[in-house]
Amino acid sequence: MCELKPFFPNKTAEKLYEYAKVEVKKEKGKTEFVKDCDDKDLINELLNPLGAYPHAFVLGCVMDRQTKAENAWQVPWIVFKALGRFDIDYLAISIDEIHKIFKEQVKHRFKDIMADLFCCAVKRIQRDYDGDASRIWNDKPSSGLLIYRFLQFKGVGIKIATMATNILMRRFGVELRDRRSIDVSPDVHTVRVFQRLGLTSFDKDNEIKAREGTMYMARAINPEYPGIFDYPCWFVGSHFCDAQGPKCKKEDGQCPFFNFCPSKIEN
Repeated sequence: MCELKPFFPNKTAEKLYEYAKVEVKKEKGKTEFVKDCDDKDLINELLNPLGAYPHAFVLGCVMDRQTKAENAWQVPWIVFKALGRFDIDYLAISIDEIHKIFKEQVKHRFKDIMADLFCCAVKRIQRDYDGDASRIWNDKPSSGLLIYRFLQFKGVGIKIATMATNILMRRFGVELRDRRSIDVSPDVHTVRVFQRLGLTSFDKDNEIKAREGTMYMARAINPEYPGIFDYPCWFVGSHFCDAQGPKCKKEDGQCPFFNFCPSKIEN
């Protein structure tokens, strides 16, 4: 099979690719899902997909919508503490208790909906994977198949399914047959960064076109693994390149794209 080589429409794309390659290596073994709470070490240990409760990672992914990521990733821990145990069979027979826990303890705008999604995910893991969530990814699937498996969970869309696949591969070294289906997640931060880097055009009147343009440019630059740009562009977009304008230099640091970004400004 012919190897697909990166395509660089300009020097900026080449520099972004080189930076992203270095960042992928740094991410290996990085297990922090939450940072700003007292129980963060215990929560991160619970959410480790290679740990004792791989379904905790899946349930955290299912929760990651319509709320802050920190709140979403804490949900499995909240349920664990309230129930006193977290094995999948016990979760499956604790539906009423789980709904009560969501109502009283979980921070989310749509508590009833999220409780239902949580319980549906538990049932799918129990039914389709014999209670072992690691079977979702431990047979060295293709990236497309793994994303498809996550999409089968109620409430999970392409963004979460791709994110989950990317985390498993990048942070935890889960083996996949390929990485071609792992796209960049075209959220507002990543779209904005691609535009300010000059890789895609500004299209304020068509958000869908702007998102799709980001995905396809990432595929064009690195067809073997478009998602390589996901975390670094999200980080820059959420920390330095906000909607009000670039903040290339701040008191707590300089944008990592400063040396090659055509939109850079001296703050």
